[in-house]
Amino acid sequence: MRRAVSLIMNGMQPSRLAAVLAVWCLSLLYVLFQGGKTSIMLFSMISLLSIYLIGAGFGGVNRVIAQRSVRGGAERGVEQLHAGEQVSVKLEVHIPGFLPTPYLIVREVLQRHNGDSWSFEESVIPNLRGAGKLVFQTPPLERGRYVFSKTECISEDIFGLMEHKGRIEVQTNFHVLPRTVYIPKWQRNIRNSRLGGTHTTISASRRETTQINGVRDYVYGDRISRIHWNATAKTGTWKSKEFEHESFPRTLIVLDCTAEGYDHAQQFELAVSAAASLIEYGAKEHAGTGLFTTAKETRMFPPADHAGERMRMIQHLIDIDYNRKSKLIASLETSYRHFPKGALFLLISPMSGKAASEIMRWVETRGMNPCFLQITNPRKQNQRDESIALLQSRGISSYSVSSLEELPAVLGGGT
Repeated sequence: MRRAVSLIMNGMQPSRLAAVLAVWCLSLLYVLFQGGKTSIMLFSMISLLSIYLIGAGFGGVNRVIAQRSVRGGAERGVEQLHAGEQVSVKLEVHIPGFLPTPYLIVREVLQRHNGDSWSFEESVIPNLRGAGKLVFQTPPLERGRYVFSKTECISEDIFGLMEHKGRIEVQTNFHVLPRTVYIPKWQRNIRNSRLGGTHTTISASRRETTQINGVRDYVYGDRISRIHWNATAKTGTWKSKEFEHESFPRTLIVLDCTAEGYDHAQQFELAVSAAASLIEYGAKEHAGTGLFTTAKETRMFPPADHAGERMRMIQHLIDIDYNRKSKLIASLETSYRHFPKGALFLLISPMSGKAASEIMRWVETRGMNPCFLQITNPRKQNQRDESIALLQSRGISSYSVSSLEELPAVLGGGT
Protein backbone atom coordinates (compact mmCIF):
# COMPACT_ATOMS: atom_id res chain seq x y z
CA MET A 1 0.00 0.00 0.00
CA ARG A 2 2.85 2.37 0.82
CA ARG A 3 4.43 1.69 -2.58
CA ALA A 4 1.15 2.41 -4.33
CA VAL A 5 0.70 5.68 -2.49
CA SER A 6 4.33 6.62 -3.22
CA LEU A 7 3.91 5.95 -6.93
CA ILE A 8 0.73 8.01 -7.06
CA MET A 9 2.33 10.90 -5.21
CA ASN A 10 5.35 10.83 -7.49
CA GLY A 11 3.25 10.74 -10.64
CA MET A 12 0.82 13.47 -9.57
CA GLN A 13 1.29 16.73 -7.78
CA PRO A 14 -0.09 16.56 -4.18
CA SER A 15 -2.41 19.52 -4.72
CA ARG A 16 -3.99 17.95 -7.80
CA LEU A 17 -4.33 14.58 -6.08
CA ALA A 18 -6.09 16.28 -3.18
CA ALA A 19 -8.40 18.06 -5.63
CA VAL A 20 -9.40 14.76 -7.29
CA LEU A 21 -10.13 13.15 -3.92
CA ALA A 22 -12.06 16.22 -2.79
CA VAL A 23 -14.30 16.16 -5.90
CA TRP A 24 -14.93 12.46 -5.44
CA CYS A 25 -15.89 12.93 -1.77
CA LEU A 26 -18.25 15.77 -2.65
CA SER A 27 -19.94 13.66 -5.32
CA LEU A 28 -20.32 10.83 -2.80
CA LEU A 29 -21.96 13.14 -0.26
CA TYR A 30 -24.27 14.47 -2.99
CA VAL A 31 -25.45 10.95 -3.79
CA LEU A 32 -26.00 10.11 -0.11
CA PHE A 33 -28.12 13.21 0.54
CA GLN A 34 -29.90 13.66 -2.81
CA GLY A 35 -30.18 10.17 -4.30
CA GLY A 36 -31.77 9.72 -7.72
CA LYS A 37 -30.56 8.21 -10.97
CA THR A 38 -28.97 11.46 -12.16
CA SER A 39 -26.81 11.82 -9.08
CA ILE A 40 -25.81 8.15 -9.23
CA MET A 41 -24.81 8.52 -12.88
CA LEU A 42 -22.82 11.65 -12.08
CA PHE A 43 -21.11 9.88 -9.19
CA SER A 44 -20.23 6.95 -11.47
CA MET A 45 -18.66 9.24 -14.05
CA ILE A 46 -16.66 11.10 -11.41
CA SER A 47 -15.53 7.81 -9.87
CA LEU A 48 -14.35 6.45 -13.20
CA LEU A 49 -12.50 9.66 -13.96
CA SER A 50 -10.90 9.64 -10.50
CA ILE A 51 -9.82 6.03 -10.89
CA TYR A 52 -8.29 6.87 -14.26
CA LEU A 53 -6.42 9.90 -12.94
CA ILE A 54 -5.16 8.08 -9.85
CA GLY A 55 -4.35 4.93 -11.82
CA ALA A 56 -2.18 6.96 -14.14
CA GLY A 57 0.14 7.48 -11.19
CA PHE A 58 1.01 3.78 -11.06
CA GLY A 59 2.55 3.89 -14.52
CA GLY A 60 3.60 6.91 -16.48
CA VAL A 61 6.81 8.85 -16.47
CA ASN A 62 7.84 8.08 -12.89
CA ARG A 63 8.58 4.50 -13.96
CA VAL A 64 10.16 5.16 -17.34
CA ILE A 65 12.89 2.72 -18.38
CA ALA A 66 15.55 4.23 -20.64
CA GLN A 67 18.70 3.21 -22.45
CA ARG A 68 21.18 5.69 -23.94
CA SER A 69 23.94 5.16 -26.50
CA VAL A 70 26.43 7.68 -27.87
CA ARG A 71 28.36 7.53 -31.12
CA GLY A 72 31.02 9.67 -32.71
CA GLY A 73 31.20 10.77 -36.32
CA ALA A 74 30.96 8.21 -39.13
CA GLU A 75 29.19 5.74 -36.81
CA ARG A 76 32.28 5.10 -34.69
CA GLY A 77 32.74 5.04 -30.94
CA VAL A 78 33.69 7.98 -28.76
CA GLU A 79 37.01 6.55 -27.57
CA GLN A 80 38.99 8.61 -30.11
CA LEU A 81 36.72 11.65 -30.24
CA HIS A 82 38.67 14.91 -30.68
CA ALA A 83 37.66 18.46 -29.88
CA GLY A 84 35.47 20.08 -32.52
CA GLU A 85 33.60 16.87 -33.34
CA GLN A 86 29.94 16.13 -32.65
CA VAL A 87 28.33 13.25 -30.78
CA SER A 88 25.17 11.46 -31.87
CA VAL A 89 22.93 10.47 -28.93
CA LYS A 90 20.12 7.90 -29.07
CA LEU A 91 17.76 7.59 -26.12
CA GLU A 92 15.27 4.71 -26.11
CA VAL A 93 12.46 4.97 -23.54
CA HIS A 94 9.75 2.57 -22.44
CA ILE A 95 6.75 3.71 -20.39
CA PRO A 96 5.21 0.84 -18.42
CA GLY A 97 1.49 0.69 -17.66
CA PHE A 98 -1.80 -0.05 -19.38
CA LEU A 99 -2.91 3.52 -20.01
CA PRO A 100 -1.68 5.16 -23.22
CA THR A 101 0.65 8.17 -23.08
CA PRO A 102 -0.10 10.79 -25.75
CA TYR A 103 3.37 12.32 -25.71
CA LEU A 104 6.52 12.55 -23.62
CA ILE A 105 8.78 15.60 -23.29
CA VAL A 106 12.41 14.64 -22.64
CA ARG A 107 14.97 17.09 -21.24
CA GLU A 108 18.59 15.99 -21.49
CA VAL A 109 21.48 17.87 -19.83
CA LEU A 110 25.11 17.20 -20.82
CA GLN A 111 27.65 18.48 -18.30
CA ARG A 112 31.36 19.17 -18.85
CA HIS A 113 34.02 18.67 -16.18
CA ASN A 114 34.46 22.43 -15.66
CA GLY A 115 30.77 23.04 -14.94
CA ASP A 116 29.61 24.04 -18.41
CA SER A 117 26.37 22.39 -19.50
CA TRP A 118 24.33 21.91 -22.65
CA SER A 119 20.60 21.12 -22.55
CA PHE A 120 18.29 19.57 -25.13
CA GLU A 121 14.50 19.26 -25.04
CA GLU A 122 12.35 17.31 -27.49
CA SER A 123 9.02 15.49 -27.52
CA VAL A 124 8.54 11.78 -28.16
CA ILE A 125 5.30 10.09 -29.20
CA PRO A 126 5.33 6.56 -27.74
CA ASN A 127 3.69 3.69 -29.61
CA LEU A 128 0.88 1.55 -28.19
CA ARG A 129 3.40 -0.46 -26.20
CA GLY A 130 4.79 2.68 -24.58
CA ALA A 131 8.12 2.60 -26.45
CA GLY A 132 9.72 5.62 -28.07
CA LYS A 133 13.08 6.70 -29.44
CA LEU A 134 14.78 10.08 -29.40
CA VAL A 135 17.85 10.82 -31.57
CA PHE A 136 19.73 14.10 -31.48
CA GLN A 137 23.21 15.47 -32.10
CA THR A 138 25.31 17.65 -29.85
CA PRO A 139 27.07 20.79 -31.07
CA PRO A 140 30.85 20.59 -31.62
CA LEU A 141 32.35 19.72 -28.23
CA GLU A 142 35.53 21.02 -26.66
CA ARG A 143 38.05 18.76 -24.94
CA GLY A 144 37.00 17.47 -21.54
CA ARG A 145 35.07 14.81 -19.68
CA TYR A 146 31.32 14.73 -20.20
CA VAL A 147 28.48 13.10 -18.30
CA PHE A 148 24.70 13.14 -18.67
CA SER A 149 22.81 14.26 -15.59
CA LYS A 150 19.36 12.91 -14.65
CA THR A 151 16.90 13.02 -17.53
CA GLU A 152 13.61 14.77 -16.85
CA CYS A 153 10.44 13.38 -18.42
CA ILE A 154 7.13 15.27 -18.55
CA SER A 155 3.78 13.99 -19.80
CA GLU A 156 0.02 14.57 -19.50
CA ASP A 157 -2.96 12.26 -19.51
CA ILE A 158 -5.01 11.88 -22.69
CA PHE A 159 -7.50 14.47 -21.46
CA GLY A 160 -4.83 17.01 -20.63
CA LEU A 161 -6.06 17.31 -17.06
CA MET A 162 -2.90 16.44 -15.18
CA GLU A 163 0.82 16.74 -15.78
CA HIS A 164 3.16 13.98 -14.65
CA LYS A 165 6.90 14.42 -14.07
CA GLY A 166 9.66 11.93 -13.53
CA ARG A 167 13.45 11.79 -13.45
CA ILE A 168 15.57 8.89 -14.63
CA GLU A 169 19.31 8.39 -14.46
CA VAL A 170 21.22 6.47 -17.12
CA GLN A 171 24.95 6.48 -16.44
CA THR A 172 26.63 7.69 -19.63
CA ASN A 173 29.99 9.41 -19.74
CA PHE A 174 32.69 9.93 -22.32
CA HIS A 175 35.71 12.13 -22.95
CA VAL A 176 36.84 14.36 -25.79
CA LEU A 177 40.56 14.46 -26.62
CA PRO A 178 42.38 17.72 -27.39
CA ARG A 179 42.69 18.93 -30.94
CA THR A 180 45.86 17.80 -32.69
CA VAL A 181 47.58 18.63 -35.96
CA TYR A 182 49.97 16.46 -37.93
CA ILE A 183 53.57 17.67 -37.70
CA PRO A 184 55.70 16.23 -40.53
CA LYS A 185 58.99 17.74 -39.36
CA TRP A 186 60.52 19.56 -36.43
CA GLN A 187 63.81 21.40 -36.89
CA ARG A 188 65.56 21.58 -33.54
CA ASN A 189 68.75 23.38 -32.64
CA ILE A 190 70.47 20.97 -30.24
CA ARG A 191 73.61 22.64 -28.95
CA ASN A 192 74.52 20.09 -26.27
CA SER A 193 73.55 16.89 -28.04
CA ARG A 194 76.23 14.95 -26.21
CA LEU A 195 74.06 15.21 -23.11
CA GLY A 196 71.19 13.51 -24.81
CA GLY A 197 72.11 10.01 -23.75
CA THR A 198 72.20 6.88 -25.86
CA HIS A 199 68.59 6.83 -26.90
CA THR A 200 68.56 5.29 -30.40
CA THR A 201 65.55 5.08 -32.67
CA ILE A 202 64.70 3.56 -36.01
CA SER A 203 63.08 6.66 -37.46
CA ALA A 204 63.84 7.10 -41.15
CA SER A 205 63.83 10.87 -40.77
CA ARG A 206 67.20 10.80 -38.97
CA ARG A 207 70.52 10.31 -40.70
CA GLU A 208 72.22 6.95 -40.39
CA THR A 209 75.53 6.50 -38.60
CA THR A 210 78.34 4.13 -39.58
CA GLN A 211 77.53 1.81 -36.67
CA ILE A 212 75.99 -1.47 -37.87
CA ASN A 213 72.91 -2.35 -35.86
CA GLY A 214 71.99 -5.65 -37.55
CA VAL A 215 70.94 -7.28 -40.77
CA ARG A 216 67.68 -6.89 -42.69
CA ASP A 217 66.18 -8.15 -45.92
CA TYR A 218 67.38 -6.57 -49.13
CA VAL A 219 65.20 -3.72 -50.41
CA TYR A 220 65.20 -2.81 -54.08
CA GLY A 221 67.43 0.24 -54.51
CA ASP A 222 69.99 -0.62 -51.79
CA ARG A 223 73.56 0.17 -52.81
CA ILE A 224 76.04 -2.67 -53.42
CA SER A 225 78.19 -1.40 -50.55
CA ARG A 226 75.26 -1.94 -48.20
CA ILE A 227 74.84 -5.64 -49.01
CA HIS A 228 75.91 -7.98 -46.22
CA TRP A 229 77.73 -10.69 -48.20
CA ASN A 230 78.30 -13.12 -45.33
CA ALA A 231 74.63 -13.14 -44.34
CA THR A 232 73.64 -13.45 -48.00
CA ALA A 233 75.90 -16.48 -48.46
CA LYS A 234 74.64 -18.19 -45.30
CA THR A 235 70.92 -17.69 -45.93
CA GLY A 236 70.86 -17.86 -49.70
CA THR A 237 68.78 -14.68 -49.91
CA TRP A 238 69.92 -11.08 -50.34
CA LYS A 239 70.60 -9.31 -47.04
CA SER A 240 71.54 -5.69 -46.32
CA LYS A 241 73.28 -4.01 -43.40
CA GLU A 242 71.14 -2.12 -40.91
CA PHE A 243 72.75 1.00 -39.43
CA GLU A 244 71.89 2.89 -36.30
CA HIS A 245 70.33 6.34 -36.64
CA GLU A 246 71.38 9.54 -34.99
CA SER A 247 69.72 10.07 -31.66
CA PHE A 248 68.07 13.19 -30.33
CA PRO A 249 68.06 14.00 -26.64
CA ARG A 250 64.92 13.09 -24.78
CA THR A 251 62.25 15.79 -24.96
CA LEU A 252 60.38 17.18 -21.97
CA ILE A 253 57.31 19.22 -22.89
CA VAL A 254 56.49 21.77 -20.18
CA LEU A 255 52.97 23.20 -20.33
CA ASP A 256 52.55 26.51 -18.52
CA CYS A 257 49.21 26.50 -16.65
CA THR A 258 49.59 29.81 -14.80
CA ALA A 259 46.23 31.56 -14.58
CA GLU A 260 47.47 35.12 -15.10
CA GLY A 261 49.45 34.27 -18.25
CA TYR A 262 46.50 33.58 -20.57
CA ASP A 263 44.12 36.26 -21.81
CA HIS A 264 41.24 33.88 -22.49
CA ALA A 265 40.36 30.18 -22.52
CA GLN A 266 40.93 29.69 -26.25
CA GLN A 267 44.56 30.72 -25.87
CA PHE A 268 45.07 27.97 -23.29
CA GLU A 269 43.24 25.49 -25.55
CA LEU A 270 45.82 26.29 -28.23
CA ALA A 271 48.63 25.55 -25.76
CA VAL A 272 47.07 22.19 -24.82
CA SER A 273 46.55 21.28 -28.49
CA ALA A 274 50.16 22.17 -29.29
CA ALA A 275 51.38 19.94 -26.45
CA ALA A 276 49.19 17.05 -27.61
CA SER A 277 50.39 17.45 -31.20
CA LEU A 278 54.04 17.36 -30.12
CA ILE A 279 53.39 14.25 -28.04
CA GLU A 280 51.92 12.59 -31.14
CA TYR A 281 54.97 13.72 -33.13
CA GLY A 282 57.27 12.12 -30.56
CA ALA A 283 55.37 8.86 -30.89
CA LYS A 284 55.66 8.99 -34.68
CA GLU A 285 59.42 9.59 -34.44
CA HIS A 286 59.90 6.92 -31.75
CA ALA A 287 61.57 9.56 -29.60
CA GLY A 288 61.50 9.64 -25.81
CA THR A 289 58.95 12.34 -24.95
CA GLY A 290 57.76 13.40 -21.52
CA LEU A 291 55.31 15.93 -20.12
CA PHE A 292 55.34 18.29 -17.15
CA THR A 293 52.26 20.37 -16.37
CA THR A 294 52.22 23.25 -13.91
CA ALA A 295 48.54 23.32 -12.99
CA LYS A 296 47.27 23.68 -9.42
CA GLU A 297 48.84 20.27 -8.83
CA THR A 298 51.96 19.63 -10.89
CA ARG A 299 52.25 16.36 -12.79
CA MET A 300 55.38 14.75 -14.21
CA PHE A 301 55.56 12.10 -16.96
CA PRO A 302 59.19 11.08 -17.56
CA PRO A 303 60.28 10.81 -21.21
CA ALA A 304 59.40 7.41 -22.64
CA ASP A 305 58.74 5.76 -25.99
CA HIS A 306 55.75 3.58 -25.13
CA ALA A 307 52.21 3.80 -26.47
CA GLY A 308 50.83 3.38 -22.95
CA GLU A 309 52.78 6.37 -21.63
CA ARG A 310 51.72 8.46 -24.62
CA MET A 311 48.05 7.71 -23.92
CA ARG A 312 48.51 8.57 -20.24
CA MET A 313 49.85 11.99 -21.20
CA ILE A 314 47.00 12.61 -23.66
CA GLN A 315 44.45 11.51 -21.06
CA HIS A 316 45.99 13.91 -18.58
CA LEU A 317 45.51 16.78 -21.02
CA ILE A 318 41.77 16.10 -21.37
CA ASP A 319 40.65 17.99 -18.26
CA ILE A 320 43.68 20.08 -17.32
CA ASP A 321 43.01 23.76 -16.56
CA TYR A 322 45.07 26.92 -16.16
CA ASN A 323 44.41 27.39 -12.46
CA ARG A 324 47.84 27.89 -10.89
CA LYS A 325 48.22 31.11 -8.91
CA SER A 326 51.98 31.08 -8.26
CA LYS A 327 54.72 31.90 -10.77
CA LEU A 328 55.98 29.32 -13.25
CA ILE A 329 59.53 29.50 -11.91
CA ALA A 330 58.25 28.38 -8.49
CA SER A 331 56.85 25.17 -10.02
CA LEU A 332 60.08 24.49 -11.86
CA GLU A 333 62.26 25.05 -8.80
CA THR A 334 60.32 22.50 -6.74
CA SER A 335 60.39 19.81 -9.43
CA TYR A 336 63.56 20.29 -11.48
CA ARG A 337 65.35 17.43 -9.68
CA HIS A 338 63.08 15.06 -11.58
CA PHE A 339 63.93 16.58 -14.96
CA PRO A 340 66.27 14.42 -17.10
CA LYS A 341 69.73 15.90 -17.58
CA GLY A 342 70.53 16.92 -21.13
CA ALA A 343 66.89 16.75 -22.21
CA LEU A 344 65.35 19.16 -24.67
CA PHE A 345 63.26 21.42 -22.43
CA LEU A 346 60.34 22.67 -24.56
CA LEU A 347 58.32 25.35 -22.77
CA ILE A 348 54.82 26.04 -24.12
CA SER A 349 53.72 29.34 -22.61
CA PRO A 350 52.20 32.74 -23.45
CA MET A 351 54.97 34.59 -21.60
CA SER A 352 57.28 36.98 -23.40
CA GLY A 353 60.07 39.48 -22.85
CA LYS A 354 62.23 39.30 -19.77
CA ALA A 355 60.21 36.50 -18.16
CA ALA A 356 60.81 34.14 -21.09
CA SER A 357 64.54 34.97 -21.18
CA GLU A 358 64.91 34.27 -17.46
CA ILE A 359 63.23 30.87 -17.80
CA MET A 360 65.47 29.90 -20.72
CA ARG A 361 68.55 31.01 -18.79
CA TRP A 362 67.37 28.95 -15.81
CA VAL A 363 67.01 25.89 -18.09
CA GLU A 364 70.57 26.31 -19.38
CA THR A 365 72.00 26.49 -15.86
CA ARG A 366 70.29 23.17 -15.06
CA GLY A 367 72.11 21.36 -17.89
CA MET A 368 69.20 21.13 -20.33
CA ASN A 369 68.64 22.38 -23.87
CA PRO A 370 66.10 25.24 -23.84
CA CYS A 371 63.38 25.54 -26.45
CA PHE A 372 60.44 27.94 -26.39
CA LEU A 373 57.02 27.81 -28.07
CA GLN A 374 55.15 31.06 -27.48
CA ILE A 375 51.34 30.97 -27.56
CA THR A 376 50.21 34.40 -28.66
CA ASN A 377 46.81 36.03 -28.52
CA PRO A 378 45.52 36.42 -32.12
CA ARG A 379 43.77 39.62 -31.08
CA LYS A 380 47.13 41.21 -30.28
CA GLN A 381 49.04 40.31 -33.44
CA ASN A 382 49.71 43.98 -34.11
CA GLN A 383 51.74 44.25 -30.92
CA ARG A 384 55.31 43.34 -31.83
CA ASP A 385 57.24 41.10 -29.46
CA GLU A 386 61.04 41.02 -29.69
CA SER A 387 61.49 38.16 -27.23
CA ILE A 388 61.49 35.46 -29.95
CA ALA A 389 64.13 37.26 -32.01
CA LEU A 390 66.20 37.84 -28.86
CA LEU A 391 66.14 34.15 -27.93
CA GLN A 392 66.98 33.10 -31.47
CA SER A 393 69.97 35.46 -31.46
CA ARG A 394 71.24 33.48 -28.46
CA GLY A 395 70.94 30.23 -30.42
CA ILE A 396 67.78 29.07 -28.63
CA SER A 397 65.11 27.41 -30.77
CA SER A 398 62.08 29.67 -30.40
CA TYR A 399 58.73 29.70 -32.15
CA SER A 400 55.52 31.70 -31.97
CA VAL A 401 52.03 30.59 -33.01
CA SER A 402 48.58 32.12 -32.74
CA SER A 403 46.64 29.17 -34.21
CA LEU A 404 47.06 25.41 -34.33
CA GLU A 405 47.22 25.41 -38.13
CA GLU A 406 50.44 27.45 -38.00
CA LEU A 407 52.31 24.92 -35.85
CA PRO A 408 53.58 22.49 -38.57
CA ALA A 409 54.98 25.29 -40.74
CA VAL A 410 56.54 27.09 -37.77
CA LEU A 411 58.28 24.00 -36.44
CA GLY A 412 59.42 22.89 -39.87
CA GLY A 413 60.70 26.18 -41.17
CA GLY A 414 61.34 28.35 -38.13
CA THR A 415 59.74 31.64 -37.26
